[in-house]
Amino acid sequence: MKKNTVFSILTCSIILFSTSCKKDTDTTESSETMSDNLLLQDYTGPYGGVPAFDKMKVEQIEPAVIAGMEQGLKDIEAIANNTDAPTFKNTIEAMERAGSGLDNVFTYYGIFGSNMSSPEFREVQGKLAPKLSEYTSKINQNEALFKRIKSVYDASQKTPLEADQQRVLELTYKRFEMNGAELDDVKKKRYAEINKELSSLYNKFGDNVLHDEENYITYLTKDQLDGLSEGFIKSAAKIATDNGKDGQYAITNTRSSMDPFLTYSTNRELRKQVWTNYYSRGDNGDEFDNNTLIAEILKLRRERVELLGYKNFAEWRLQDRMAKTPENAMQLMLAVWPAAIARVKEEVADMQTVADASGQKSDIEAWDYRYYAEKVRQKKYNLDSDEVKQYLQLDKLTEALFYTAGRLFNYKFTPVAEGKVPVFHEDVKVWEVTDLDSGKAIGLWYLDPFARPGKRSGAWATTYRSHTTLDGPKTVLASNNSNFVKAAPGEAVLISWDDAQTFFHEFGHALHFFSSNVKYPTLNGGVRDYTEFQSQLLERWLSTDEVINQFLVHNKTGEPIPASLVAKIKKASTFNQGFGTTEYLASALMDMKLHLADPENIDIDKFERETLAELKMPKELPMRHRTPHFGHVFSGEGYATAYYGYMWADVLTSDASEAFKDAPGGFYDKEVADKLVKYLFAPRNSMDPAEAFRKFRGRDAKIEALLRDRGFPVPTEN
Repeated sequence: MKKNTVFSILTCSIILFSTSCKKDTDTTESSETMSDNLLLQDYTGPYGGVPAFDKMKVEQIEPAVIAGMEQGLKDIEAIANNTDAPTFKNTIEAMERAGSGLDNVFTYYGIFGSNMSSPEFREVQGKLAPKLSEYTSKINQNEALFKRIKSVYDASQKTPLEADQQRVLELTYKRFEMNGAELDDVKKKRYAEINKELSSLYNKFGDNVLHDEENYITYLTKDQLDGLSEGFIKSAAKIATDNGKDGQYAITNTRSSMDPFLTYSTNRELRKQVWTNYYSRGDNGDEFDNNTLIAEILKLRRERVELLGYKNFAEWRLQDRMAKTPENAMQLMLAVWPAAIARVKEEVADMQTVADASGQKSDIEAWDYRYYAEKVRQKKYNLDSDEVKQYLQLDKLTEALFYTAGRLFNYKFTPVAEGKVPVFHEDVKVWEVTDLDSGKAIGLWYLDPFARPGKRSGAWATTYRSHTTLDGPKTVLASNNSNFVKAAPGEAVLISWDDAQTFFHEFGHALHFFSSNVKYPTLNGGVRDYTEFQSQLLERWLSTDEVINQFLVHNKTGEPIPASLVAKIKKASTFNQGFGTTEYLASALMDMKLHLADPENIDIDKFERETLAELKMPKELPMRHRTPHFGHVFSGEGYATAYYGYMWADVLTSDASEAFKDAPGGFYDKEVADKLVKYLFAPRNSMDPAEAFRKFRGRDAKIEALLRDRGFPVPTEN
C-alpha cells in the first residue's frame, strides 16, 4: 500500500505494493518541461480523478521520477529551513504533504513493475534504483529536518498531542531514528551507500525470478494429458497457441499452473519436471542465479544495522513490530513446528499406502505430494478437489466478495461501464464502491485476475490512492491482482478452494483500504505482522453457509452445491494442514535464521540444506518459497525477517474468528461486525495493533485457537 511517497519508496511489499525503485540522469529533458508529463499530472475524470492508464508509456517514467524527486527535495528543504519554531503543523503535517508529486508517478510505476513488465521497463527500473535510494537517504539523513522532528517529539513527551497526531509523530520519529538520522557523517555516508547498493540488488533479484518464470515453460503433447481436467487442458492449449506452439499444451512456471498439474497429472516424470522448474527459479546456476545476490544482500543488511548499534537485521527490524524481538517470533514458530511436521509424517504414511497400492515402487517425493494427497482426500473423505472446483466460478466468487462486504461493512459494488474509467489491460474490470450508511461513493475497486507474460506471480492488493482527510476526503482507488489461468473462450473460470481462499484474502486487504478513517497519510501504513490479520480473517467468510448456499453453483448445470459435498468439505477442513503449515513455516524460519546467521562468506545453498536438516524438515515437501526465489524477503525489505507475520496474524485470525463463532448471529453478527470495522479495520495504523485487538476481543489473542483451527493437539495446563 502507498503511504506518503517520500517515506515509502524503500519499503516495498511483494504482497501489497511493489515499488522496486530506480534511475540515471542521462536524460536531457529538464524538470521545467515536466508539467507536460502525464505521470506527474493530477488525476482527472470521475471519482475524484482516476489514473490515465490508457495513456501511460514506459518512456515517461524516468523523467517523471526525476522531476518528482527534485520537487520532493525542495519540499523537504523548505520544512528543514523554516525559521519558525518547530510545531506539529509546520513540521510533521508539512512532511505529510511533502513529495506528493511522486504519488501518482508510483501508481504508474507499480503497474509497469508488477502487472505489465517489459525489458524496456526493467532497464529503466535498473537505472532508477540507486537514484531513488539516494533520494530517500537525503531525506532520512537531513540533520536540520530531524532536529525539528526531535524538537516536536521531545515537546510531546511533556505535553502529548491529540491521539492521531501523537501516533503520526511517534511513527515519523521512530522511522528517522531507525534509518540513521543520528549517525555521524562518516556512518551516514556508508549507510546511504549500502542502501544504494541494496536497491540495485533487490531489482536484479526480482528480474531474475521473473526471467525464470517466463522462460521455463513445459510444453505437452496430446498423449501427456492423462488426469488433467477438460478446462485445464483447454486453457493450456490456448496458452501454447498464444506462445506460437499450436497443437501443444503449456504448463507455465507459475503456481496457478504448476499446482493443478502436480495435483492431477498421472505422468510422474512430467510432474518432476514441472516441480523442478518451479522450485528452481533463481537457482539454475546461470546468469540469472540469485544465490550470490542473496549472500551480498545479507552481508549489506548486517553491516547497515551494525552502524546503528544492532547485532543483526532481525533485531533492528522487529523493534516496531508486534513481535518486538526475533526471540518472540521464533518462539511462536517453534511452538507450532513440531505439530506441523508430525502431521506431515501422518499424511505421508497415508499417501505411501495409496502409492504402494497403485504400483509405485518408491517413496513419496516432493513432486508426488499433491498428487497422492488428492488421492488420500478422495479415499478418506470421498472428496474430489476437481469436483469442488466445478462449483467455484470466479464470477460467482466475485459476487460472494461483494455480498460479504455488504453484510459486514454495508458496502455496495456496482460495475463501472466499460470506457468510463481507463484500465491498463482489457482483462481489468472496475466497480464503484458505495458506503450505504452515508450513501456516498467512497472509491473504485479494480480487478486484474489473470496470468500473462510480464505480470509477476502470486496475488496481491494495492492502492492507487488511499483515503485521508488532511486536505479534504479522498476517494480510495484499490486494486486486487491474481494470476488465475484464463479459461478457453466460452468456458467459466474455475479455481481451487485454496485459490478461492486467497481471493477472499486479498479482498480483505481491499476492504482494509476502503474502511480507512484516518486523517494523515502515514496512518494508512501498517505493522507488517498485523496487516495480514485483516485479510486472513476475511478468508473465513468463504466457508460460511450464506456464501456457500448462494454462490457455489455448478458451472454447467447452475445447480447449487449439494449439502453432502459441503459436509465433506467441512469435514476435511483440517486435511493436509501438515503440508500447508510446514511449507509456510519452513520459509518463515529460513527467513529468520538467515538474518540471524553470520553473513560473512555464507554459502546460501549449503545454509538452506543444513538448516532444513537441523529443523528435521520432511523430505517429501519443499519450503513454500525456496531462498533463491523468496521475493518477499529479497526483492525488497517489506517482509525481511517478517515472513513469520502470517503466522502471527493467523493467531489473531483464529482467535477473532472464535468471537464470531460464539456470537448469536455467527459470522454475520452485527454487534461483532461493527466492532470488527471500528477497531480492526477503520483505524488502520492510527492505533497500536495490540490495543486495537484488545478493544475488539477484550483480551490478548491466544495460540490455542490457532492449534484448534488446524486440528493440532492443544497442550493442556499442568
